[in-house]
Amino acid sequence: MRTTDLITRWNAQALSSQFLLAGGIVAAAAMLVVGAFVTNLIEEAVTRNSAATTALYVDSVIAPLLPDMQTAEVLDDAVARALDETLGQGALGNRLLEFRLWRADGTVLYSSHAEIAGKRFELSPELRTAFSGEMVAQLQSQDDFQDVTGRPAGNPFLEIYNPVLQPWSGEVVAVSEFHEIAHDFLQSLLRARFLTWLAVAGFTLAFFIMLSAIVMRGSRTIEKQRAALKQRIDELSALLSQNETLRGRVQHASQRATALNEKMLRRIGADLHDGPAQLLAYASLRLDSDLLTNPSTSDEKRDRELAAIKASLEEAMHEIRTLCNGLVLPQIEAASLPEILERCVQAHRQRTGTAVDLSLSDPPAHLSPSAKICIFRFVQEALNNAYRHAGGIGQRVTQTLEGERIRIEVADGGPGFDPSQISSTSLGLAGLRERVESLGGTFELNAAATGTVVRMWLDIREIGQI
Repeated sequence: MRTTDLITRWNAQALSSQFLLAGGIVAAAAMLVVGAFVTNLIEEAVTRNSAATTALYVDSVIAPLLPDMQTAEVLDDAVARALDETLGQGALGNRLLEFRLWRADGTVLYSSHAEIAGKRFELSPELRTAFSGEMVAQLQSQDDFQDVTGRPAGNPFLEIYNPVLQPWSGEVVAVSEFHEIAHDFLQSLLRARFLTWLAVAGFTLAFFIMLSAIVMRGSRTIEKQRAALKQRIDELSALLSQNETLRGRVQHASQRATALNEKMLRRIGADLHDGPAQLLAYASLRLDSDLLTNPSTSDEKRDRELAAIKASLEEAMHEIRTLCNGLVLPQIEAASLPEILERCVQAHRQRTGTAVDLSLSDPPAHLSPSAKICIFRFVQEALNNAYRHAGGIGQRVTQTLEGERIRIEVADGGPGFDPSQISSTSLGLAGLRERVESLGGTFELNAAATGTVVRMWLDIREIGQI
């Protein structure tokens, strides 16, 4: 597994898991190091104190038996026998495996093994340290050793090198080496080791548990804050995405609305040109006719000509009023939604002479002017389409409130149509869609065989300030 994969997996873990793993390893290593260090210090202190006690006791026993060690080359037979009797029986006889007395040149002045007494050996590092005035003590195991008393091999013992000092000068004149049976000492040492390791392990564990509790509590707090922050970021990201989508829709709707306005202006211009303008031109031409300018024209013919001109002008005025009624909005800024819908439906009834059912359900108390205009134009155009293409059969307008969204539905009972067959130059449905989507709303068309239904939704919160 690559290092990057390990780092990735490590970073994916919770902070508490990272601390438990890393902290556990560090705590275990620290426990081993501290435990070994403290145990070693305690072993050295216990060993030295025990050796010092034994050395003091041995010195107190054998010191009266020794001659002047500065002048003695060897010990005479009387001193050797006294040492043999003292060291071979009683308390010392049961505790000592071997005893040797060394001179500074490496000569063995006395030994519990008589065969090496008087021989000379190279001084060991322990002997050199002892001759420098410092006691040396170390725990050993009696391997392949059996003393003259028949004690079995394998017994643990303390090997002690104790300097022998001249009483009046304090000078080191000899070194006593003796091996003390250390069963009791070893039991005490093992107990001290166990208690030391137990104390170190207990303290380390308690310290680690306390730190782990603090870290885990902090980790839970961090995880909660991280989850809340992630949720907030996700929500903001979703809102940003929605805003981008809505912005795109609004921008597209604005562009389409501009194009539709241009088309509508051209249509209005065409309607004025083909309708009222033609009638007015016809009336203008009739005013210059011979029937009116010729004095010889009879009154009857002149009256008929004037009546025709008047009829043409009245028809032109009627068409102009019809166009104006479709363009001019009623006073809707101060009107409520039910009043706006009732005015729109009533105007359609009067203009077409068809029936329209109106259903209102929990209308909102307040709407922005842009929302009111959008709803009025939506219902007006949808009813006009229903009258034009479905003959005004089964016309109905329904208003409902779904949470914070207002829904307007206009339906008819006509034969329906295929939306894919609608010309791209058609202003009706395209104008409705662009008008609704420009306010961030939703437009829906259902042109089934049993009738056509157009719906719009507007979010009251989104259009509150538009």
